[in-house]
Amino acid sequence: MSVIKLKKENIGKGYLVLINPDYMLKQKANNLISLDTEYKNIKLEITANKWLHYILNKIKSGRQIVPVSGYRMLEEQIEIYESSLKENGEEYTKKFVALPNASEHQTGLAIDLALNEGNIDFICPRFPYYGICQTFRENAPFYGFIERYKEEKKAITKISKEEWHFRYVGYPHSKVITDKDFCLEEYIQYLKQFAYPNNPLKYENYQIYYIPYKNEQDFIEVNKNYTISGNNVDGFILTIKEE
Repeated sequence: MSVIKLKKENIGKGYLVLINPDYMLKQKANNLISLDTEYKNIKLEITANKWLHYILNKIKSGRQIVPVSGYRMLEEQIEIYESSLKENGEEYTKKFVALPNASEHQTGLAIDLALNEGNIDFICPRFPYYGICQTFRENAPFYGFIERYKEEKKAITKISKEEWHFRYVGYPHSKVITDKDFCLEEYIQYLKQFAYPNNPLKYENYQIYYIPYKNEQDFIEVNKNYTISGNNVDGFILTIKEE
């Protein structure tokens, strides 16, 4: 049995943190590693990195898919945003470039991918809905990744469709989000009906709970097969895997 203290500072940590203009980044990324020697300047959080490589190897993508952008420091996000304002204008920038500290790239959990066809656009790389790119897209939810920004969700996410942008949230969350056609904002809200400890969301051999943050004295006791993440809004998401 493990005792988990529900600290306010941890609401902004974990694989399920919601990052957008309403819920800005609270914690710096850690456990970052380079994708490989060829793309040593592109980094991801270590677990997201592992599963990205697993998917690419599984679908035998070879050099057909290339990474464009992973983790970004605050200074880099500021530079990208300001450069886009100058080069592309305010309307374009607001559609496709997140505000500094509202960018998932600063978590180390987001990756932009491109079809390797030369002349790749850094802001809007092409990652079409067919061929090897679609094969990646279809496999991604089974290994923790979601396509984060879809056209039909832009009124909620405040970001236009980004076919190239994938976010690691971990399994089974990635599969639930995809199966229900949620964006992450909708999923965070949806989970609030599954309050700990008596009303879990059941999926396969997992139980998923929402735990609202109340005070620093709160704690829970769980068995060892669990993960817990802040939602960066108002509480935590506990995931228990049954044997």
